[in-house]
Amino acid sequence: MMVVTHEMGFARKVAQRVGFMDAGAIVESGTPEEFFSQPKTDLRRAFLSKI
Repeated sequence: MMVVTHEMGFARKVAQRVGFMDAGAIVESGTPEEFFSQPKTDLRRAFLSKI
């Protein structure tokens, strides 16, 4: 099942994989641990710095 949310605490707690979308496409994905600790792009790094 895929769930779309802006609630990052919820995503971190319940997801097996987290995806990051830009312009309607998934541009990055990984486990919650990877997603929140190892951003691969400046866009995701900027997004994570705001939460």
